[in-house]
Amino acid sequence: MSLGPRLEFRQTQSLVMTPQLMQAIKLLQLSNLDLVAYVEAELERNPLLERQAEPEGERAGEGEADAGAVRERTSDADLDPRADQVHEREERVSDWLEERLETSRSAIEDRLDTGMENVFPDDNGREPAAPLPSGEGPTYSEWTGAGGGGADGEGYNLEAFVSAETSLADHLEAQLVLAVSNPVERLIGHNLIDLIDEAGYLSADLASVAERLGAPLAAVEKVLAVIQAFDPPGIGARSLAECLAIQLRERNRYDPCMAALLAHLELLARREFNTLKRVCGVDDEDLAEMVGEIRRLNPKPGLAFGSGILQPVVPDVFVRGSADNWLVELNSETLPRVLVNQAYYSRVQKITRNEREKAFLSDCMQTATWLTRSLDQRARTILKVATEIVRQQDAFLTLGVQHLRPLNLRMVADAIGMHESTVSRVTSNKYMATPRGIFEMKYFFSSSISSSDGGEAHSAESVRFRIKQMIEAESPDDVLSDDTLVQRLREAGIDIARRTVAKYREAMRIPSSVQRRREKQAAAAGG
Repeated sequence: MSLGPRLEFRQTQSLVMTPQLMQAIKLLQLSNLDLVAYVEAELERNPLLERQAEPEGERAGEGEADAGAVRERTSDADLDPRADQVHEREERVSDWLEERLETSRSAIEDRLDTGMENVFPDDNGREPAAPLPSGEGPTYSEWTGAGGGGADGEGYNLEAFVSAETSLADHLEAQLVLAVSNPVERLIGHNLIDLIDEAGYLSADLASVAERLGAPLAAVEKVLAVIQAFDPPGIGARSLAECLAIQLRERNRYDPCMAALLAHLELLARREFNTLKRVCGVDDEDLAEMVGEIRRLNPKPGLAFGSGILQPVVPDVFVRGSADNWLVELNSETLPRVLVNQAYYSRVQKITRNEREKAFLSDCMQTATWLTRSLDQRARTILKVATEIVRQQDAFLTLGVQHLRPLNLRMVADAIGMHESTVSRVTSNKYMATPRGIFEMKYFFSSSISSSDGGEAHSAESVRFRIKQMIEAESPDDVLSDDTLVQRLREAGIDIARRTVAKYREAMRIPSSVQRRREKQAAAAGG
């Protein structure tokens, strides 16, 4: 075989991650809130994109345009025979506006045929205020009402009284100013307040705080004791036991028995009530009352302040109808409406001066076109995936969670002719509103558990629901162990292992059978 240079042509196909494809993939996995933020940023950056007006806004705009057209037509009497009437009406209006009216009290009473106190009862018949000297005008606060009210304490600017959200630090510092007058102690108090976390706990060591501030440890402890008396009760605690003790002292319920219970909270967490009764020296009734008192306390008192705004879940898809005919439709409120302004592009393209401007305009046009196409493709893909999920899980929509079928990404992807990764992106951070509530699309995908009698497989979510139902229905004298749960599930045709039952139970934060038995017996004794 001879070696030599030669030219060859080869044709191959490969998937290239173009910027447009990356944009489409990114939009597909965004939630509706993130999508709105992304589109808003593109509207600010791209001059060729514009927000599509609402139907009501369009109608209002058309009305204004028509009104403007009427005003233009009526300006010429040759175009409208009613122009003379319009001119007369406008002249009467202008005469009324330009008429110099008397503002004295007698003139107003004569014109309105009533007394001044009946027209302006708040003025009490006062004469108009004297005019300001020349060169002087009203101040900003007199025009807007900011910075104070009128002479009688009225006329306040309502915007100045809009309440702002109070953070935990602001709430504590406002109480510190009233409770502590010593400047040194105030400085220590401000430092301790800065070290309190959002849950209301002081995580720093007092010795290190005293060393850093150069203050005696006793002074820091004294200020901390003052802060722990602030509202909300339990603030500034260094442990859960101290937080609960502060709240119990506030309610005058802190006694030696309660102190012993707080010192052994780990026994309470394990439901070892017999040991707690022996440690605290109480009977079943007293222990049940003490445990109930602790459960009514707030273990994280600081969360009542400074919490962020909770965004409600807005569904991307609505499912309506009945078992015979389910209607799946997109939530139009979550879909951004953007258009490409072709007219503006054509007008600007004619006045471009150099290649740089032409390249920028072409890039903006390409980006805007791809964005609108990607948004349309995203909406179609979401609707297609949601329709297939509804078709697969129609038994859940009709009968409930016990009839949720096993479903994975491959089953949906094969049914609609898409890749599994596309289905995964579509179902991420997307919600579906059904007659049984609002669910994340990922909720409908569940692993399968084989049937013991060779029938249809069961969904893992439906098995969890069965386990929860059986545990909630158990009595204090008949608490079901994991082995008993496995036996009953197998009798119902579900082939499941004991470790799987334990895993599902722990995922639902359900304690073991021993702990549940202790808790139910204590509750029965207290009742």
